[in-house]
Amino acid sequence: MLNRSVAVIDVRSSDVTAVVAERGVNKTFVIKSKFSCPYDGYAEGQLLDASGFAGALRSVVKNTLSSCGDKVRALYIGVPGEFTRVAVTDNVISFPSMKKVGRSDVKSLENSSVPSTRGGYRHVRSGCLYYVLSDMRRVVDPVGMLTDSLRGRLCHYLCSEPFCECVENALQQFPQITKINFIPSVHAEAMYLLAPEKRDEYAVLLDFGYISSTYSVACGNGVVYSESFSLGTGHLALYLTETMDMPYDVAVAMLGKVNLNSKEGASSMLEHSYGGKLYRFTASEIKEKLREALDGICETIEECRRAFTEKNLDYKTLYITGESALAVRGAADHISGRLVQTVSVTAPQIPYYDKPQFSSLFSLLDTALTDKENSSFLRFFKL
Repeated sequence: MLNRSVAVIDVRSSDVTAVVAERGVNKTFVIKSKFSCPYDGYAEGQLLDASGFAGALRSVVKNTLSSCGDKVRALYIGVPGEFTRVAVTDNVISFPSMKKVGRSDVKSLENSSVPSTRGGYRHVRSGCLYYVLSDMRRVVDPVGMLTDSLRGRLCHYLCSEPFCECVENALQQFPQITKINFIPSVHAEAMYLLAPEKRDEYAVLLDFGYISSTYSVACGNGVVYSESFSLGTGHLALYLTETMDMPYDVAVAMLGKVNLNSKEGASSMLEHSYGGKLYRFTASEIKEKLREALDGICETIEECRRAFTEKNLDYKTLYITGESALAVRGAADHISGRLVQTVSVTAPQIPYYDKPQFSSLFSLLDTALTDKENSSFLRFFKL
């Protein structure tokens, strides 16, 4: 594999995307190859068609290997929120006397904190919410600081074993792939999209997907809470189909035509041709139905907000990303009004890719490249 590049697989609820990239200038990325393949997605913590997903995964990997001359040896696989559990631990280690904390001490604390009972889940990564020194200072990186004890509040990401096994089995036909690294998408997005100063005081992120969405609360360099639910723009279109007697493809098209903030007359119509037939509906009726469907999603978001009792999140900005964030114009404003909460759409700050549908992909790229850089650093400088 090219020395400075990584190969990342982004698994969304509508398609699978493989990208090979390296870092560019000014926090950009140099994309060397990119392939996508649609599939049926996932819901309620399960792949809707495991064989279809495996086929889509093999397709994008095959194309990637072909375009890169079979030089890819390692893959970084994004684990969707539907297949991720976050376990938070709070542990302390003590030292015989005051000492400077080393990386080995931090690693020892992390290893001793990993949950031993996982119930069908595999531990794939840990993150730091914060550390507390003996003088009660709260820090994100304690290395080099003097203390005689170290308390660590850590988060551990557990990935569904069936999902991991499905990925590994699908990739067995590629002997050149010798290493598979799983990255929790909730962690990658929180670290990449939310600035450290926002995470220090807790930050809330909603990855609004096609048929699955994830509500997460970030703190420090980790995620303290994450909950996924099987709702997205696919369900908005389905609601239009069921309540207005229109084909699903027409409903999807209507999502892109409507603007919930616009002021139309009572006779204003929205039209779409499909299957040789022209479908016409009043804009006001479509907007009314979409607001009803969004209200249902808002109720689920409110349930997630209430379930997190560690800190009052009512006044926190809700950052929204994902392919559904801008699928319906005015949806973010409606969600803001319904939740009585500031809502801000967030996306990668990258030319040509500065849209929320690319958030998970570039978040995974950033995390994978950081992992690769840290691994290279530690090989040369043993701390």
